[in-house]
Amino acid sequence: MNILERLKKGFVFFDGGTGTVLLQRGLEAGKSPEEWNITHPDEIQRLHESYFAAGADIIKTNTFGANRLKFDGRDGRFTTGQIVRAAVENAKIARNNAADGTQRFIALDIGPTGALQRPYGSTAFDEAVDIFADIVKEGHNCGVDLILCETFGDSLETKAAVLAAKENSNLPLFVTNAYDEKSKLLTGADPFAMTALLEGLGVDALGVNCSFGPDKTAEVVKELCFHSSIPVIANPNAGLPTVKDNTTQYDITPEEFARRMKSISESGALILGGCCGTTPEYIKALVNAAGKDMPKPRSGRNTTLVSSYTHALSLGEKPLMIGERINPTGKSKLKEALRSGNMEYILSEGLSQAELGAQILDVNVGLPDIDEAKAMKNAVECLQSVTDAVLQLDTSNPSAMENAMRHYNGKPLVNSVNGRDESMDSVFPLVKKYGGVVIALTLDENGIPESADGRLKIARRILERAAEYGISKKDIVFDALAMTVSSDNKSALVTLETVSRIKKELGALTSLGVSNISFGLPERDAVNSTFLALALENGLDLAIMNPKSQRMLGTYYAYLALHGLDEMCGEYIANADNFAVQPKEALHNAERADGEKTQSELQYAIVKGLSDKARVEAEKLISEGARPLDVINSHIIPALNIVGNGFEKNTLFLPQLLSSSRAAQSAFDIINEKLGKTGGSTHRFPFVIATVKGDIHDIGKNIVSSLLSNYGFEVIDLGKDVPAEEVAAAVKKYNAKIAGLSALMTTTVPSMEKTIKLLKKECPECRTVVGGAVMTQSYADMIGADKYAKNAMETVRYAESMEDNI
Repeated sequence: MNILERLKKGFVFFDGGTGTVLLQRGLEAGKSPEEWNITHPDEIQRLHESYFAAGADIIKTNTFGANRLKFDGRDGRFTTGQIVRAAVENAKIARNNAADGTQRFIALDIGPTGALQRPYGSTAFDEAVDIFADIVKEGHNCGVDLILCETFGDSLETKAAVLAAKENSNLPLFVTNAYDEKSKLLTGADPFAMTALLEGLGVDALGVNCSFGPDKTAEVVKELCFHSSIPVIANPNAGLPTVKDNTTQYDITPEEFARRMKSISESGALILGGCCGTTPEYIKALVNAAGKDMPKPRSGRNTTLVSSYTHALSLGEKPLMIGERINPTGKSKLKEALRSGNMEYILSEGLSQAELGAQILDVNVGLPDIDEAKAMKNAVECLQSVTDAVLQLDTSNPSAMENAMRHYNGKPLVNSVNGRDESMDSVFPLVKKYGGVVIALTLDENGIPESADGRLKIARRILERAAEYGISKKDIVFDALAMTVSSDNKSALVTLETVSRIKKELGALTSLGVSNISFGLPERDAVNSTFLALALENGLDLAIMNPKSQRMLGTYYAYLALHGLDEMCGEYIANADNFAVQPKEALHNAERADGEKTQSELQYAIVKGLSDKARVEAEKLISEGARPLDVINSHIIPALNIVGNGFEKNTLFLPQLLSSSRAAQSAFDIINEKLGKTGGSTHRFPFVIATVKGDIHDIGKNIVSSLLSNYGFEVIDLGKDVPAEEVAAAVKKYNAKIAGLSALMTTTVPSMEKTIKLLKKECPECRTVVGGAVMTQSYADMIGADKYAKNAMETVRYAESMEDNI
């Protein structure tokens, strides 16, 4: 019986928090728990045995941080392979010693690398896949029973780990993410988005771990259980951490933990366990409280989902708009932009359509004289750096489609497949592997049928072939094909009939490239907007259209309002200025309005993350006589504040924050070049920043460093795994006024405390600000920090507030 069969029999229990228990058993602060697999194997085996004795069905190998970024075999270090092999052997010995007739399972534990993916960080996506593949291959060869990817705070890195597992093993795959107090990942994804992504990728169970105790975790679990159709995992911490007698402790008892976890089990979670602070006593109490209960029945949801890196869309609930403007057909400017590699033009088109309400953006870069696979990947990555709209990957090139699907951060809409065998055999395997909802064109080897009957026949054949690949009807949207009415005055009627019958007879979703209906006619918007209204009335779910057409935009929002799909006509009213009759220049201004008013082209470029435009506009201001410091204070800082305020209000997310930061840096480069010639400087006071000793996770630290630099602070970034003595030395050398310290893992918080104590002793004038996934206000108070910052912007605000007092 494998773990998936075991799940059918009732609750399954994970073990608890390895690292925090090892700290209690003598692991030195700042040292890697994974090394104990080799240096203290008896301790690791006893720990596993104690969890088995407590009733755990699954134990995690002590390999959370076992990747080649940390264990590369150089300078006397262990290799990743050595760590994984020793860890699995320890787990097997423990299982043998605990043999009592009950089947137990060993999960290969894989944690995040600690490095942010490009374009925001330095790690390429395929490099991350390769790093995780090393671990998967070793674990698979050693004979683990399943793979657990846990504590991931970035949806794209989660995808990299999942692909590594899928491409290098056939083992069951569980995934848990670490959510913040707003129920979002570090890079913005909510539980709905992660459900869409992970179910699309074909994982066997998904859930949440770390970050909080059971009470806060319960909110995420409830949402996951509502959206998902696969088992849900809940592995929270033992409450909030505190420091007492130089050791980390947690604020709820095993009995209280078990009581709260029983409530979580009743909400639908099937796999239960613990993370930081959950000793064998906690797991024993949990098993005793819930082990004899029967899980709450959950029916699989039949929802069609697509997603971006922040949110998911449920198709079919109401008609959605797909912006058609990023398609070179008939667009000379876009063709030139693609040939010259001018991404700014493409980004501007994407942003303007999203601002007008397009929930999905079509991305087509097909030209005969470019490398389409490379251009498609580049366009997808760049667009996702400035907008969180869902993307439709539109290409007939299988290589371009796979490249885009592999690197897309979310579950994409894919355009398209058709009834030709060659098309289905090339597209369906990609949809199955990477997850996606595919547009299916109702044509085949014989072309486009002239009747609705013919198109329905092709649709039925596509559904049958899709099922052979394990793709359900919910992940297929049928395009009824809009043909120009100027050459056949019955074509619109056939299309509308096809849309209606696909909805009624097949119970499937529909899409249309609406504007195709009017080719060859004058005043096309009149035809397009009327056809859109008719198609919507016949059941159209996805309208591929031009959001910049005032008539079509007005028709779309009016339809939603008239059909009770727009509460209090809110969307209609909010977008009325965009489809009101007005001069073109006024429309251009309306397209750029997003709730936050920008006062200059440079501000707009920074807010929207347009680096090239920001550089050009900064140069223009300087050439027109603006003083460099005035450009900073009147344009750059206000723009950064707009983005920062949006981030703090949860209306903008980390990728957009970082894109704006890069755009601001482009403007700063021009200003610094000018000041360099005049001997001026843009720097505020020095700020030392580091990830503490023993911790290689520097995502949060790098984000803070980037933002501080763009706000003009002189940042001395010491990197990761930095000893306390090195931090103190840098503070003295640069006369730093603030030192920022970061830690992701509970096991490295003692290193943070040690660093703070040393700074207070040797550099008493230096303030300390701390942050990281494991940090809380009470924890920061306990270790003597001057400031706890929940996120990067809070660090910037603190530095600004201290400027006048230092």
